Amino acid sequence: MAEDVNEQSSLLKPQKKMLKQQTSYTSSSSQQGVNKVTSSINEPRKTHVPKHIPDEKILSGKYESLDYDIVENDLFEEMLKNNTNKDYIKTEFLRWLIMGMIGVLTGLVACLIDVCVIQTTQLKFGYIKDYIATCLESFCLEVPLLIWICCNAFLILIGSFLTAKFAPVASGSGIPQIKCFLNGVKVPQVVRLKTIVIKIVGVICAVSGGLIVGKEGPMIHSGAVIAAGISQGKSSTFLFDFKIFEMFRSDHEKRDFVSGGAAAGVSAAFGAPVGGVLFSLEEGASFWNQALTWRIFFASMLSTFTLNVVQSFVKGHPLDLSSPGLFNFGKFETTTYGGLEIPIFILMGIVGGLLGALFNHINCKLTIFRRKYITKVYLQVLEAVIVALCTGTAFYVCLYFDNDCQVMESSESQENGIQVCEEGLINLTTICNLFLLVFVKECCKFGENVALKVFIFFKLKLSLK
Repeated sequence: MAEDVNEQSSLLKPQKKMLKQQTSYTSSSSQQGVNKVTSSINEPRKTHVPKHIPDEKILSGKYESLDYDIVENDLFEEMLKNNTNKDYIKTEFLRWLIMGMIGVLTGLVACLIDVCVIQTTQLKFGYIKDYIATCLESFCLEVPLLIWICCNAFLILIGSFLTAKFAPVASGSGIPQIKCFLNGVKVPQVVRLKTIVIKIVGVICAVSGGLIVGKEGPMIHSGAVIAAGISQGKSSTFLFDFKIFEMFRSDHEKRDFVSGGAAAGVSAAFGAPVGGVLFSLEEGASFWNQALTWRIFFASMLSTFTLNVVQSFVKGHPLDLSSPGLFNFGKFETTTYGGLEIPIFILMGIVGGLLGALFNHINCKLTIFRRKYITKVYLQVLEAVIVALCTGTAFYVCLYFDNDCQVMESSESQENGIQVCEEGLINLTTICNLFLLVFVKECCKFGENVALKVFIFFKLKLSLK
């Protein structure tokens, strides 16, 4: 028996030794794990910072998104159940009423801009014409040139300073910002009252100041701001609440009204209600249905009708509804087209496409340059003033570049201008020079802190005849 016990104990010794080794290894490994955890807690956390962040991610990080989703919770379902037919009719009536108000006010704003631009340019050109008539005989043409560029620089200085200092979001046409808003990007202050006031002043100053711009593009932004303000029934700028239209104070309701405002702006600019609806459908709106189509068309129709009626009274021909929009190519009653001219039209299309591609390429480079170097307010204002001075000087010199005048088909011109040729004549050399000047100046002007842009920048209105 003693031998058996000794034999069993001798067999168990290696097992006990192995068990002790495993136990000591486990305890040491667990102690090492505890030490690692303790050291990781005590050590400062190291965050991973990428070496290079793409510019588009930095830009997108500055903006928040709008909530266009309808929260379908128990309260929402209970509200729908409690709504009667009378409540539904009232809500729909208010939607149509707001759309009508948007159209009327957008048309009135368009008429205000047009009248102010006409009066300002008439005052400027009338003052300069007197000096030109005097200096043609006494050879002092530098005097009207100095007056010309000083007037332009003063107007551009006002518009660019207000835009760059108080409302940078009002610069440009506002179309990209409104597209962002309609697609769910919350652009700060894009639909504020301050924005539309500065945009209106900037449009008047820039067009009257002689820049190669127009008042058509900003009307889309103006209509959108009007729509956002009326539909919410309150003013965030003045912190005042009218206590009306409270049922429409949601992002998805506001989005629909802004779509109508953008369409009303297009309609007021070009006199095209259907074009306004198509613009909002194709370019802006992220949501669409049949009921919204009719409401937007209603706003667009009232916009161009209001502008047409008010302009008829302003021009002294009441109810002569022949001015549906701000942009007018004039009358072409004596102009006919033949089949032999089709190749010329094709060539014009090719040249226009190539120039458009060149225009976009140049503007991409200029935009990168401005974002990198022209960031201060005084630099932005100085850039706009320099472009205005160069534009005024170039056009003034272009007036006297050549006196070879030729007969043109239609001598109608509703624009203010300084005529060198006699009535009914046109200078082809001046037109070619204007073509180059307009292209170069529009490239320089595109992207400045001036509250406007144009859709068609080669609008060579023959005002310098």
